[in-house]
Amino acid sequence: MGGGGDGQGNIVIVDDQPNNLHVLSGILQQAGYKVRPALSGELALKSVASYPPDLVLLDIRMPGMDGYEVCRRLKQDAQLREIPVIFISALQDVEDKVAAFQAGGVDYLTKPFQMEEVLARVQAHLKLYRLQRDLQGMVEERSQALVQTLERLQESQRRYSDILEQTIQAIALTIEKRDPYTAGHQARVSKLAVAIAGEIGMEPERIEGLRLGAMVHDIGKIYVPVEILNRPGRLSENEFSLVKTHPQVGHEIIANVCFPWPVAEMILQHHERMDGSGYPRGLRGEDILLEARVIAVADTLEAMASHRPYRPAVGLPQALAEIRRGAGAIYDAQVAAACLCLVEEKNYVIPG
Repeated sequence: MGGGGDGQGNIVIVDDQPNNLHVLSGILQQAGYKVRPALSGELALKSVASYPPDLVLLDIRMPGMDGYEVCRRLKQDAQLREIPVIFISALQDVEDKVAAFQAGGVDYLTKPFQMEEVLARVQAHLKLYRLQRDLQGMVEERSQALVQTLERLQESQRRYSDILEQTIQAIALTIEKRDPYTAGHQARVSKLAVAIAGEIGMEPERIEGLRLGAMVHDIGKIYVPVEILNRPGRLSENEFSLVKTHPQVGHEIIANVCFPWPVAEMILQHHERMDGSGYPRGLRGEDILLEARVIAVADTLEAMASHRPYRPAVGLPQALAEIRRGAGAIYDAQVAAACLCLVEEKNYVIPG
């Protein structure tokens, strides 16, 4: 494809006058173009469809199908609509020219035409068509490359997510193997926390981070001697102080892991309370990460409702009463309300 001097271009000429076809074909062939003449609109459409050209030169007044209709049909075909159409007609009224452009033409030459003008217009539109087609090819090629790159990234992300999930599970299992009495506690807290987060409208991606953070929220207890964790009766002040280090220890363990969520802060803050009475930093209200506020409620409810070696289960009604009592003061009011709604109105079963 191309114009004179730039390689050959394939052109279909449509005119019901054989003499016009002969003259115009001769001009273009002499300039190096391949030409296919058509004596009617019907023949032109068949020719274009069988072997799409690079350009169509189209008369308007023809018996049967006129040039306007030929152009409209070409523009309705997804495979042919980009082919440039130049109208060549003896019609000189502005209305005729406007109609030609409305039908989809890119240019309009008036008969009798000048050879130099025809060649200049043809060459210009062929160059433009070539540029447009090359650009479209580049866009499609780049788009395909981008799709492939995106697919590889998505596959890498899936593998990363699987590894991350397995790592979290291994950490959780390590904690539970050390303290079998609380086996499953973190998993149950995680499930309840996810349900609460959904109830308050947290974004799915953020919920995923919460799920993983809740699964290891007690990782710092690996620093606390088992005999203290499972000792029946009241702990001494020193022993309780040691237990209270587990959020800070957990934060230190996880801090250098590059999670896409603030998992280390969830672990550090899950014992903070809205009124500042929590630990380790005595944070208040909105200074506490929302995920940590969700874990705090889920952790409290699950712990009170479950049996421990140092005490029997308090029971779900009393656990719910504790959440209700502390709502807005100790626990985030919205989070507490969502938890109560889940259990009392939507029959959520504490996973066990």
